[in-house]
Amino acid sequence: MTALPKLVLAKDLSLLGRSPRPLSAAAKAGRLIRIRHGVYVDAEQWKSLETWQQYMLRIEAGAETCEAPTVFSHHSGASVWGIPTILRGQPVHALTTFRGGGRSRAGIRRHVADPATIDAQELDGLLVTSRVTTVLDLAAFVPFAESIVPLDHVLKADMHRGLPALTKSGLLDALPGRYSAAAERRVRAAIEFADPKSGSAGESYSRGLIQVAGFAAPALQYEIRNSTRLVGYSDFYWDDIRAVGEFDGVAKYQRDEFLRGRTPGQVVVEEKMREDCIRATGRNVVRWVWADLWKAGELERKLAAAGVPRRRTRYPRRDAETVRGHSDVSVAGPSARRE
Repeated sequence: MTALPKLVLAKDLSLLGRSPRPLSAAAKAGRLIRIRHGVYVDAEQWKSLETWQQYMLRIEAGAETCEAPTVFSHHSGASVWGIPTILRGQPVHALTTFRGGGRSRAGIRRHVADPATIDAQELDGLLVTSRVTTVLDLAAFVPFAESIVPLDHVLKADMHRGLPALTKSGLLDALPGRYSAAAERRVRAAIEFADPKSGSAGESYSRGLIQVAGFAAPALQYEIRNSTRLVGYSDFYWDDIRAVGEFDGVAKYQRDEFLRGRTPGQVVVEEKMREDCIRATGRNVVRWVWADLWKAGELERKLAAAGVPRRRTRYPRRDAETVRGHSDVSVAGPSARRE
């Protein structure tokens, strides 16, 4: 488990009778980064973190500075659980039982919840909504394509945390009465579309965008063989046009569990050889990366150029916005502890 840098808290200095002013001076000098009022972290360590790790520190900083115990929810609850999401510069999310105004401030967005329905659990020293509530709240809150990322994830067992897979029936059983009728329909549609065969957050998000754009649904993890042997499994496959879709994330070129002793260069060569073998079976291959998902319409253009057929017209405008690309988007990875 990746260790996050320690937070430097102004309140700790105050308890020792020392002035917190040196922390402000260090932040102005660039040695510290102020995450929120009274909470700092080493600047060099902060810059070395991935976006989801920085987000996790923001959650912990919120927990350190909130006056009352806080139940983190939505993207924040998912980050603590290690459930991937599309972050898109998200604030920290938490629940509140206060129905008045001013619920969101100081970088924390608070969502009104009935006290009787809050199912808080303690995880890694933080209070969070349950896995079921977390993914349902996300599906009710974010666009369709984004909701597929956490839903696909929880339909598989979490080997990292030793958690069992959730089931579609269990999620659907927990749905009635939580949201408005319109939101419930959106969540139900996302649950029904979710698929545990999706291999990664990038594949899940791609599949959601493919659906929203109105393309024919691909087969997942399709077995490809030539005349003598198994060539491999494709992320996506459209049998009618013999087209293979491949999402290329950066993890396979960076993380030890995917490299398995190989250099990034060796992985690139192996991927090229694998693609050549697929093409030799008479199939076309279309590839895309995260940058293509963020660039407006790029995935749609690539699929159209590859001849992927349309299933029907696009979704209504609200959901179609997800196809046109986003800026400042990141994927939350496994949650991490501070040492």
